[in-house]
Amino acid sequence: MQRLLPALLRPSYLPDEEKDAQETKKLVEANGRKCHLHATDLTSKDNCKKASEEAVKAMGRVNILFNNAAYQMMTDNIHDLNENQWIHTFNTNIHPYFYLAKYVLPQMKSGDVIINNASINAYIGRPDLLDYTSTKGAVVSFTRGLSNQFVSKGIRVNAVAPGPVWTPLIPSTMNEEAQKSFTSPMGRPSQPSEIAACVVFLAAKDSSSITGQTIHCNGGVIVNG
Repeated sequence: MQRLLPALLRPSYLPDEEKDAQETKKLVEANGRKCHLHATDLTSKDNCKKASEEAVKAMGRVNILFNNAAYQMMTDNIHDLNENQWIHTFNTNIHPYFYLAKYVLPQMKSGDVIINNASINAYIGRPDLLDYTSTKGAVVSFTRGLSNQFVSKGIRVNAVAPGPVWTPLIPSTMNEEAQKSFTSPMGRPSQPSEIAACVVFLAAKDSSSITGQTIHCNGGVIVNG
């Protein structure tokens, strides 16, 4: 997958993710590509606008936009879900997707691509992630609607909907019993690289006839969702 990296990347990330961002930059540059880092809080409309403008300035043009910002916090039921968390989850999980697309699309041309990160939870309706699940359902619908707006211009819009994915967050936030159930019909959770491969496919010309779709990379938890 590394050989399929774009010639120039400009990831946006939170300031406290600087260490991971620097490691990503080293990996990208080790493969002969350029990488411009941009630390910012994408819950702000103005920051989304600035990130878009600086990306265009740094790269000349944005050919691929991957919307990947997300936040989740478990709550048992709607009565425990306070308004601040509800608003923050929407401000993180869907509003930046809208603003970044809005600011990047005017300079996009035929053949360019937008990819949104949805979730299996948009399809299973996980009860302890009501706000997160709601935003991911919005991402799926946003993907379909935006695709229909720009398909005639040759700009494709798709999404990925990961299922259980093993990241450092899992062992640090789940006890051993919970980790045992963090799996799929394949008998294991996915690895981040497997989700990344789906994103790369949607960004590549090999998927040039695919738009308005959500790729289910979930180990068989959802079939034909």
